[in-house]
Amino acid sequence: MEIICESCQSKFRIGDEKLPKDKTAFLKCPKCQNRISVPALAKDPDDPGQPDVDEDFFSFDEDESDGYDVSDKPFDFVEEEGKTALLCESDPMIIKAITPVLEVLEYHITEVKNSREALKTMRYHSYDLIVVNEYFDAKNPDANGVLIYLERLHMSVRRNIFLTLITRRFRTMDNMAAFQKSVNMIVNVDNIADFDKILRRGMADFGIFYQAYKDCLA
Repeated sequence: MEIICESCQSKFRIGDEKLPKDKTAFLKCPKCQNRISVPALAKDPDDPGQPDVDEDFFSFDEDESDGYDVSDKPFDFVEEEGKTALLCESDPMIIKAITPVLEVLEYHITEVKNSREALKTMRYHSYDLIVVNEYFDAKNPDANGVLIYLERLHMSVRRNIFLTLITRRFRTMDNMAAFQKSVNMIVNVDNIADFDKILRRGMADFGIFYQAYKDCLA
């Protein structure tokens, strides 16, 4: 059975044998912890039946996931107000330029080797900052798996992520291109040496842009 979380729109699959056939099951979305109700399955007339299940919640596997391992969850403990960043970049020189900047800004950094690892990590963590090279694990920059995943995130989750795109095609701080690519900021590789100043400026603009909205939510 395919299940869709009404809160974050994540899709999951759960085996029918894990669900009771005579009562509604309640699941917790592993991504946003929203409570999901699943109607009782239609009863098979040839099925002798099964005993009632006492548990309120059932475990289920996320769609296209290899399962969850505690070793994949490096941020079980982050101090209060701690910030997290995901770095999706394969060029050592760019990584060398970006990492010290994020460390100075006191981000806990996760570096991933490919899009599969990035997607698996993002399923269990909501990062404050994500830096993605448009060619990260992709031959076609318009078919970048990480960017596609982020573009499809529910806005309640996406608006809290500052997404930076590393590119050679667009100008740094090109707001129209950023809007077209569904990212918050663009940094051209030729300007990577100034990543510190560019990031600080972009995040300041991001904070101002959403401040009134967040104040209203609060």
